[in-house]
Amino acid sequence: MNVSLPPADVWVIVRARNEAATIDAVLSELRSAGYRVLVVDDGSTDATAEIAIRRDALVVRHLVNLGPGAALQTGLAAALAVGAAFIANLDADGQHRVADLRPLLEPLAEGRADVALGSRFLRREDRLQVPFGRRVLLRGAVLVNALLTGRLLSDAHNGLRAFTRAAAASIQLREESFAYATELLDQVVKQRLRLVEVPVTVSYTRHTLAKGQTAWNAINVVLDFLAGKVFR
Repeated sequence: MNVSLPPADVWVIVRARNEAATIDAVLSELRSAGYRVLVVDDGSTDATAEIAIRRDALVVRHLVNLGPGAALQTGLAAALAVGAAFIANLDADGQHRVADLRPLLEPLAEGRADVALGSRFLRREDRLQVPFGRRVLLRGAVLVNALLTGRLLSDAHNGLRAFTRAAAASIQLREESFAYATELLDQVVKQRLRLVEVPVTVSYTRHTLAKGQTAWNAINVVLDFLAGKVFR
């Protein structure tokens, strides 16, 4: 079955912190494709929010930087509040392709899944785009995620994802750091939400690589998640 999903039925969360150099092009492409856009400005000190407003995005601002997990939770709550039927998430740095949103949303619109996660490791041509060091780090993260959540994915920390309204309403992220990705998967598994991975392309630049996780940060992610499990 192939169900046509009008872009206007989808709110796309764009998390951003000091992305004035890239967010205009990202929002322009999203708006041209017909999507409704919600920008979570996570404590930016540049013109990120002003640019988003000029692009007719709904903007929610954190006065201080809270982290990617907090930004996603804020975005989910805001998208639900404005009546979103489907919610997608991509980053403001231009590493994701807007064209990948439609195949990500299709299994949700067709009723085959509740959550769709992008993966850069399902197609050979996408895997080859990932720098070797980043590939090794992400493969390790996949194994750690599997040990902590019981679900083995091909890609552990891809910022391109989509939710049905019901699935988004069931997610309550408490991890503010990058540990949120593991917490998100843990909640999806425990709530028995239907999950699919969809191939997507990630474009790497100096800017996106500089923002990515290091091996030490990956260790901190694990510690943060374990601490959350113990103390919450």
